[in-house]
Amino acid sequence: MNYNEEGIKALQEKRYEDAVKAFTEAIEQNPDNPIGYINFGNVLAAMNEVERAERFFQKAITLDEKAATAYYGLANLYYNAERFLEAAKLYQKSIEYGIEGADSYYMLGKCFEKENQVKLALPYMQRAAELAPDDLQIRLSYGIILCKLEMFDLAKKELEFVLEKDEKNADAHYNLGVLYALSTDDTEKTLYHLKQAFTIQPEHDQARYIYDMVNMRVKNNDAFN
Repeated sequence: MNYNEEGIKALQEKRYEDAVKAFTEAIEQNPDNPIGYINFGNVLAAMNEVERAERFFQKAITLDEKAATAYYGLANLYYNAERFLEAAKLYQKSIEYGIEGADSYYMLGKCFEKENQVKLALPYMQRAAELAPDDLQIRLSYGIILCKLEMFDLAKKELEFVLEKDEKNADAHYNLGVLYALSTDDTEKTLYHLKQAFTIQPEHDQARYIYDMVNMRVKNNDAFN
């Protein structure tokens, strides 16, 4: 019986107790294999047992210093704990040691964005978008970073792509509205996208606030013309 496979199936089905039992067996069967510890760390993280999960990921790394998924799992723990710079180093390790796909690049970009190091975030988010061109969350995040760097033409393409695929994406509407407000005189599109944002997501107070501010400015200008 492959206890790791059995445990992964249980984890995917959120049968956490069964997953714990299976990964315990896997570790007892092969205590020098880091995979069992990584899997156990993942189930503990899913159960929000953060300190125990951290120990299991660290144990996996002591057994194999190039265990990419152990670095990735540990990085996720630190990211969720808002230890962004520590998490960034671990995401970089996971990439260095061969983890594939867009997720590590995306999370690495998010770490730097959270630390207000937007220029550092840019190349990682761009790479994530290249690796996962249909992932709307990645494309949205890439567009937002481009906006923050005032690369408005590129940002506009990213945000419009998101809205082409998901016309009810409030965050894309909001950021496109802000983009028009900052980089153009097109108040009609500014107001349209901001209104869409708080119509789709009524609790989007920032969109409503900026909409009211721009709308008031338009009315004042009309009054003086």
